Amino acid sequence: RKIGPKEFTAVFYSLQNWRGIFEKFDRDRSGKIDSNELRDALGSLGFSVSPAVLDLLVSKFDKTGGHMKAIEYDNFIECCLTVKGLTEKFKEKDKAYTGHATFSYEEFMLIVLPFLIA
Repeated sequence: RKIGPKEFTAVFYSLQNWRGIFEKFDRDRSGKIDSNELRDALGSLGFSVSPAVLDLLVSKFDKTGGHMKAIEYDNFIECCLTVKGLTEKFKEKDKAYTGHATFSYEEFMLIVLPFLIA
């Protein structure tokens, strides 16, 4: 597949935006985002997640197998896009924005699995 100049420009500026967010919240300039920094970054993007969810996200996206307890830039983008995508899918079921939704096991699997398999 190929992309043209417009698509390239869009991707370039999108990556620049992600880099800016990453650098803003990498307060210790370690080149990694720890769970506290991730919490703040996600909050700035409008996503409030519990400490348990934060721990799971860091474990999933820390490519050292959880040894660093922090995520690098590329994995930060993947993490944020996963949270964004799952949140959007959840909001489709939570039309009243109560933080609660009802859906079947199959619907749940069809929502979550594409994010795990990608």
